[in-house]
Amino acid sequence: MELIVTEKDNAARRIAEILSDGSASTERRNGVNVYRWGDKRCVGLSGHVVGVDFPPEYEDWRDVQPVELVEADVVKKPTQENIVRTLKQLAGEADRATIATDYDREGELIGKEAYELIREEADIPIQRVRFSSITENEVKEAFATPDDLDFDLAAAGEARQIVDLLWGAALTRFLSLSANQLGDDFISVGRVQSPTLKLIVDREREIEAFDPDDYWELFADLAREGTTFEAQYFYREDGTEQERVWDESGAETAFETLRNAGTAVVESVRRRRRTDEPPEPFNTTQYISAANGIGLSAQRAMSVAEELYTAGYITYPRTDNTVYPDDLDPEALLSAFTDHYLFADDAEMLRSADDIEPTAGDEETTDHPPIHPTGEIPNKDDLSDDEWEVYELVVRHFFATVADAAEWEHLKVVADADGCSLKANGKRLVEPGYHEVYPYRSTSENHVPAVEEGEQLAIEDARIEEKQTQPPRRRGQSRLIEELESRGLGTKSTRHNTLQKLYDRGYIESDPPRPTKLAMAVVEAAEQFADRIVDEEMTAQLESDMQAIVDGEKDLEAVTEESRALLGRIFDELHDSREEIGEHLQESMKADRMLGPCPECGEDLLIRRSRKGSYFVGCDGFPDCRYTLPLPSQGEPTVIDEACTEHDLNHVKMLAGRSTFVHGCPQCKADEADETDDRIIGDCPDCGDNADGELAIKQLRSGSRLVGCTRYPECEYSLPLPRRGDIEVLDERCADHDLPHLRVVDNGDDPWELGCPICNYTEYREQQAASAIEDLDGVGQKTAEKLADAGIESLSDLRGADAEAVANEVQGVSEDRLREWQAEANVSASAD
Repeated sequence: MELIVTEKDNAARRIAEILSDGSASTERRNGVNVYRWGDKRCVGLSGHVVGVDFPPEYEDWRDVQPVELVEADVVKKPTQENIVRTLKQLAGEADRATIATDYDREGELIGKEAYELIREEADIPIQRVRFSSITENEVKEAFATPDDLDFDLAAAGEARQIVDLLWGAALTRFLSLSANQLGDDFISVGRVQSPTLKLIVDREREIEAFDPDDYWELFADLAREGTTFEAQYFYREDGTEQERVWDESGAETAFETLRNAGTAVVESVRRRRRTDEPPEPFNTTQYISAANGIGLSAQRAMSVAEELYTAGYITYPRTDNTVYPDDLDPEALLSAFTDHYLFADDAEMLRSADDIEPTAGDEETTDHPPIHPTGEIPNKDDLSDDEWEVYELVVRHFFATVADAAEWEHLKVVADADGCSLKANGKRLVEPGYHEVYPYRSTSENHVPAVEEGEQLAIEDARIEEKQTQPPRRRGQSRLIEELESRGLGTKSTRHNTLQKLYDRGYIESDPPRPTKLAMAVVEAAEQFADRIVDEEMTAQLESDMQAIVDGEKDLEAVTEESRALLGRIFDELHDSREEIGEHLQESMKADRMLGPCPECGEDLLIRRSRKGSYFVGCDGFPDCRYTLPLPSQGEPTVIDEACTEHDLNHVKMLAGRSTFVHGCPQCKADEADETDDRIIGDCPDCGDNADGELAIKQLRSGSRLVGCTRYPECEYSLPLPRRGDIEVLDERCADHDLPHLRVVDNGDDPWELGCPICNYTEYREQQAASAIEDLDGVGQKTAEKLADAGIESLSDLRGADAEAVANEVQGVSEDRLREWQAEANVSASAD
C-alpha cells in the first residue's frame, strides 16, 4: 500500500480526487479523514503536527530563570496527537510513502516531520513530490516524477523553529516576569517581531517629533471660450520649479498681483507622451500590496490565497518569483477564460494580439512561479466574497502582465500674469492598454484645453491657501511588508504573520499600524538595556544563516549554537537591569490604560479586569480608594484620545469586531443612569403574579439599556434594548403579553418600531439563528449552505463546533478560517 501525506486535509482531498479520477472514498481514523482508492491511502496533516519545546522541567515560569532557557535542551512533541497516531498506523500498513506537502521551507520541514514519524514505524521507501498548483496536470506530472526530500531546506526551517523558540521564550519570560505581567497579558518578544515593532515605533517617533513649517500655495482659475481650468503659481529657484512660498509677505504680494491681473498670457505649451508599463507578475509581497488595495489585511489576503491554491484555482501564493517560467503558455492560459461570462471578452482581446509577451520582474527563482490563475475556473457562487475578489484580482493581474502598455498624453501650459508664473498640467489616457483589463490602478484624467502660445486667458478667480508641512505617514500593512522584505527581515511565508502577532499582542492598532504605549515601552527598554533584541541587522543575519543552511554552507547545529551564544550575551547585558526594566514597563502599561483623575482621591483611574474576565474602571489608589465605574460587557476596552471636558477623563472605545462602538466617558454614562428614573411598562412575566414584580425600562451605569424586572437581583428577567436613540412608549399594547409597543428615535432617522419588547426579542433570536452565519466576514450564501449541511446553522453551533472536523467535512473551508469565524462568533456571544 502507498501512503500519500499532504500538508492539510483539503489538499489531501483534492489530490485524492485527482489521482483517483474521482473514485476515492473516505474513512475516518481517530477523527482524521483518510482517502482511499486501490492500494493508495492519502492523509492530510494540519501543518506542523509536532513542534519544538523545552522539556517539562522548564514549564513553570516562576521556578525557572529565563537565562536557563539559553542552554536548555529542545525536544519535539506531538501537537496533533490524533493525526500523529493515524499517520503512524497508516505507515505500519504501507510498503512505500510519498510526501506531498507544500514546496517551501516550512512545507519541507513538515514533510521531514512526517518522514521521521513514518520511519519510526516502518523502514519503507519514502519519496517527495513537488508542485506549484494543485491541478490535474501538475499533480499527475509531479507523481510521475518523484524526487527526494531536501533535508537542507527542512533543516533551515527547523533552525528557524529552534531559534525563534529560544529567543521568544527566554526574552518573553524575562520581560514579563520583570514587569510582573503574567497570564494572558504577558509581554511578547520575538526574533523578527521585535525589529518589526521597532520600525513601527521609529516612524511614530518621527511623527511625534515633527515640527511643522508654515507655507502658502496660490491658485488661479483660467478661462478660455467658456472652459475653466485651474493653474498653480510657481517660481524658479536653483533651476527648479517651486510651488510652496515660505514667506507670508511674499505670498500676499503674489496673491494681490494675481487677484488684480485680470488676464494671463500663455508663454509655453509642451506636449509629451508617457508609456505606462503593465505590472510585473505577482510575487507574495506585490500580491499582498494589491490585496490591501481591495480592503484585505495581509493576514486575510494570504489566508484567502491559500484557500484558492488548495482548491486548484491559483498557483502557490508564497513565492519571490516575478518571472513566468518558460513552460507557461500565456495563449493557452488565456484560452481557458474565453468561455467565461466575466472574462471572455478580455481574454479574446488579449489572445488576438500578434505577439503575446509577458512582463518580467527582476527576481527569478526556480521553486515556484509568480502567482497566477491555473485555468481551472471556479463557480462564483462556490466562493465567498473575499475569495472571488482575490481570484478576480489574480486573473486580471495575469491579464495585465500579457497586455500592452498604456499611453498617456501630458500637456503643460505655462502662463504669465503681470510677472507671476502660473502652470497647469493636464493628462489624458490615449491608449488604455492594460487598464482595459486591470481596473485596480487609477486612470483619472485632468483636462487642460489646447491653448496656443501668446493666447490671452481670463483670470476668473485667485486663491491663497495657508498650509503646513506634514509629518511622515505611517506605513500601511503592505508597505510594511515591502519594507521588511527590503531589510531582509522575515520571509515571504512569515511577514504577514509577524504583523498579525503584533496586533494580537496589543502592540499595534488600526491600519496603518500605530504602536501602543506598551509597544513604545518595550522598544525603549530593549534599546536602553539590550539593543540587539530590536537590531534588524542581527535578525537579517540569522535569515542569511538559514539560507546558508539551504545552500549547504552551514549546518543546523552551527546556526543554533551561534544564536544561543548571542542570546547569552544579551542576558549578560540585561542581568543588572531587571528591576529598572520592570518599573519602566509597568508605568507604560499603566499609561495605556489611564483615563484621568479619580474624583474621590485624585489618583489615576485605570481600565482594569476582574478575576472573572470582565472590564471595569478602578482607582490606582486601591485598596485605600475603592472608587469604580462599570464598562459595557460587549467587547474589549481601549482608551482613545478624545476626553470629557466635564470630568477630564479620556473616552473609552469598545472593540467588538463589526459591533465596535465608542462608549464615551464612563463617568458621564454612570451619572446619566443615576439621574434617569426607571419607566414601568407592565408586569414581569416571571414574578409579576406571585411577587408583584414589574418590567421597567432601565438605564444601566455601564451605558447599556434594557427592559428588566424591578425586583432585580431577586428576579433576573431582562430583555436587551438598543444602545442608541430615544425610546418612546406607545399607546398600542401587545395582545399576548399586555405590554406597550416601543419605538426608537435616533438623530432624525426613520423611527425604529420595536413593538412589544418580548415579541421583538423572540423574533430577533429567530432571525439571528437564521442569518448570523451569513453575517460573518467572508461567508456567502453558498458557504452558509455548506456549513448548514455540516450541522452549523447558527453562531451557537459554530462556537461549539470542532473546527478540524468541520473543515474535513466542508469542501473549500479550512480549519484556520473556521477558527477565525469562531473568534468572530465569540465576540457576538459577548454582546448577547
